[in-house]
Amino acid sequence: MSKRHASEALDELYGVDSPASKKSRFDEGPELNGTATATPSEKQDDSIADIESEGDDFEDDQPAKAPIRQSAPTEGYGDLYLDTIDRNVLDFDFEKLCSISLSNINVYACLVCGKYFQGRGPKSHAYFHALEDGHHVFINMETQKVYVLPEGYEVRSKSLDDIKYVSDPRYSREEVMELDRKPRAAWTLGGKQYTPGYVGMNNIKENDYLNVVVQALSHVGPLRNFLLLEDFSSRPELVKRCAILFRKIWNARAFKNHVSPHELLQEISLRSNKKFTLTEQSDPVDFLSWFLNNLHLGLGGSKTKPGSSIIQRIFQGKLKVESQAITAKADVGDRLRFEEAAEVKTDITRFLLLTLDLPPAPLFQDELEGNIIPQVALTTILAKYDGVKAQEHLAQRKRYRLMHPLPPFLIFHIKRFSKNKFVSERNPTIVTFDARVGLDASPYVEPSPADHPPGEPIWYDLVANVTHEAVRAKEDVADTGEERKTWKVQLKDKGRDEWVVCQDLFVEGIQKELLYLGESYLQVWERRRDPKGKQKR
Repeated sequence: MSKRHASEALDELYGVDSPASKKSRFDEGPELNGTATATPSEKQDDSIADIESEGDDFEDDQPAKAPIRQSAPTEGYGDLYLDTIDRNVLDFDFEKLCSISLSNINVYACLVCGKYFQGRGPKSHAYFHALEDGHHVFINMETQKVYVLPEGYEVRSKSLDDIKYVSDPRYSREEVMELDRKPRAAWTLGGKQYTPGYVGMNNIKENDYLNVVVQALSHVGPLRNFLLLEDFSSRPELVKRCAILFRKIWNARAFKNHVSPHELLQEISLRSNKKFTLTEQSDPVDFLSWFLNNLHLGLGGSKTKPGSSIIQRIFQGKLKVESQAITAKADVGDRLRFEEAAEVKTDITRFLLLTLDLPPAPLFQDELEGNIIPQVALTTILAKYDGVKAQEHLAQRKRYRLMHPLPPFLIFHIKRFSKNKFVSERNPTIVTFDARVGLDASPYVEPSPADHPPGEPIWYDLVANVTHEAVRAKEDVADTGEERKTWKVQLKDKGRDEWVVCQDLFVEGIQKELLYLGESYLQVWERRRDPKGKQKR
């Protein structure tokens, strides 16, 4: 066979025999029975087939094609990858931010590892996570729809309903009405029993001041029911995150027996210009005042019109303040004399919480050289609002009296801390009260026959009691004088008629008779619905 010159076209040599392929050189040759050899055209077909077979060896070196996007799973494979879901690592309490871009737009959670990623398109972080790590099942944190990536089709399986419910619990009106009427028990994924509504709350660093306030407010019946039932999709982010946290606290189908306020904390830190953060301790009363006022505005409340939101309808009351000016004059003997003005000025103000002043702590030790822990009854410090006892403040003598109608819930702030130019002091006085009997508020209210029969008691029952505990800052130093504040909240389980105390992740029972032994700082009292005011034992 002659060789083709470079100047000759291939078409001109079509009929010329091509050299045998590499494969044919290793054949055993023509059969001995005298069969005919292959024609040139057959040889050409064989050589093309051999070239294609040789090309198969290099298929692995070709770039891989992108997976085909599907609008629906392949028939018979609708539950593909669902067995890779790990419910033990799912935690939907943290802020919904992409772990790569830190964006909060269109966030998906990986149901295999629990991380957050943005988007599900072919160029999104969730898409690449599915390709690189082999995690294929994702849930949209806003729509609660589950998708398989990289294929991109939606999974409609009833086996995923428990995950959707944990991510965003929803309640019917009948379920909400039964929350306080009968005892409830639930179990976590690990088989631990817990009571919905009385769960631990994660103290990320120094946010226990917020935990106790949120726990106390979550047991204010009207506020809890409102946040559990209403739709807040068009409300500010603070209201939405507070409602989600309340729904998770009362979730009876949770995967774990505690919740984390991280998502709400991030929004609070942003709205308060970092006045309240998770890294620094703050005062629960300061936070409660800020939180109630911002919830009031977020729910459409007015700054001037009273009763314009459910916050004010639950907590706001009226207070009559009588003030008398005090003037100082010098008489003939150059002696200083204080005189009260004849005119008494009366003002009506509104309040969300009432401040109670403790008597000064004793300065000296007793005869046994031990520190005295003074006690005072709650009714004694409430005498500030009887309209008779006067207090001097800024060259004025003032008297306070509550007015009808009283709010459904009263919040008391027992003032324990005082600051001066040098140091912050704590008053360790114990406030005694009997939670079994309740509190009669009638001596501190201005009589009004139109609102309440004169002489009849007005009973309030304790719902939550926030207590302070001083802990030495450094355990290895005997007497440094430095103390760290820790906060607990005592809550009443109405379904069981028992009391529990919550401190961070720890929840345990406590006897009714021992509630007052802590240093009470905030108290929430609920007006008893019994019109006759019978005492409960």
